[in-house]
Amino acid sequence: MEKLRTWLSATPFHLGNTPASCARAPFAFVVRLQFAAWYTDAVRDSGTALWKQLSSGKQLVLIAGPCVIESEELCREVARAMGKLCRKLDVAYVFKASFDKANRTSGKSFRGPGIESGLAVLADIRARFGLPVLTDVHTEEQARLAADAGVDILQIPAFLCRQTDLIQAAVETGKIVNIKKGQFLSPQEMGQVTAKAEAAGGDKLMLTERGTTFGYNNLVSDMRSIPVLRGYGYPVIFDATHSVQQPGGGGDKSSGQREFAPVLARCAIAAGADGVFIETHPNPDQALSDGPNMVPLAEMPALVKTLLQVREAVR
Repeated sequence: MEKLRTWLSATPFHLGNTPASCARAPFAFVVRLQFAAWYTDAVRDSGTALWKQLSSGKQLVLIAGPCVIESEELCREVARAMGKLCRKLDVAYVFKASFDKANRTSGKSFRGPGIESGLAVLADIRARFGLPVLTDVHTEEQARLAADAGVDILQIPAFLCRQTDLIQAAVETGKIVNIKKGQFLSPQEMGQVTAKAEAAGGDKLMLTERGTTFGYNNLVSDMRSIPVLRGYGYPVIFDATHSVQQPGGGGDKSSGQREFAPVLARCAIAAGADGVFIETHPNPDQALSDGPNMVPLAEMPALVKTLLQVREAVR
């Protein structure tokens, strides 16, 4: 295993700026063959412990990282900074990044490196920094591939939260599954979504609130959703950055109001959320996806400390 860690560290991962260029990366398939066996075994051994940590209520849960995998350097920078911060503050941290943003406003927008190269980057983050990782899956096959590659938490995107086959495939992997509430659903309707997952054998579920469509290019967050979702018996996460997104508000891309993400995050913790989901980037204005609603990496320490203070005050 140590030999593989060294190999992963030394391997020159290079991701292009388009899915096509990444798909041509010659190392991707080889990487998957190299790490799959030990990686799957390691996650199988630690999955129960991770679930106990995330569901115990003893720690603030923080899911944070860049919106999309732009490069391995970006992911390492964010993982290094956030991992160090959360260890210092005793926060249960999960690194997140997407290998594909399948619901971009424009067909010309950057989507990510694709599944092969993306899973290789996530494997590097997990091995290098000792962090659990989360990523979105959009199809049944992606769910199986991500699980086989060792992703700790599979996330069902909000727009796909009613896709029965996808939910079934995700929970059947045995992984923790985070289901985002659709912008078009009430929190009460998530009871049916949860029931689907349970019927397929899911017992390690997380539910994420991320705002509700309110007119054109706008979302509103109803904090009553937090206790409603908690009533289903699983940890509830509040997505602070997508809740301030303005879908399609930038013409060929979404806009956002990142200055309100900390406000909503504090409100959610006060309302009883078990944790928060926050996308962060060293320079959001230069990000290739969702920059307007991402929190600058330099501002995360102050924000996390404030969330801990709010949590302590309401406990």
